[in-house]
Amino acid sequence: MRLEHLNLVVKDISEALAFYKAAFPHWRIRSRGQAEWYGIERNWVHFGDDEQYLTFNDDGSGENRDLSGHQTGLAHFAYVTDNLKAVMDRLEAAGFKIAKSGADNRFRKNVYFIDPDGFEVEFVEYLSDLPTERNSDE
Repeated sequence: MRLEHLNLVVKDISEALAFYKAAFPHWRIRSRGQAEWYGIERNWVHFGDDEQYLTFNDDGSGENRDLSGHQTGLAHFAYVTDNLKAVMDRLEAAGFKIAKSGADNRFRKNVYFIDPDGFEVEFVEYLSDLPTERNSDE
């Protein structure tokens, strides 16, 4: 079993795509369309590769949960990369700043960015092939 997609409600699809295209330059728009969601017309886009994708639905309203608070909701989601520096460089070149660095760990490096809709996205590079080391607190 694997996670196929996340379905995110965003304010503006083009703004969301600016962030995720910088993070995933090899992804593409797989499909797009319009649908009605509880009486509201909205646009949607599937952005990803052949194995996984993100769905963006526009017309989001309000603010995302306070990431420093304790409200129920999504805290963050994470992607594994083989080259964390390249991801960071692409996102920073696109105008996105690092929100926070991960904890010091000799078996992994990680960093967090906030996307245009307030979702916290972690990117992690593992420095070991051993699961016990990858998951350690060292």
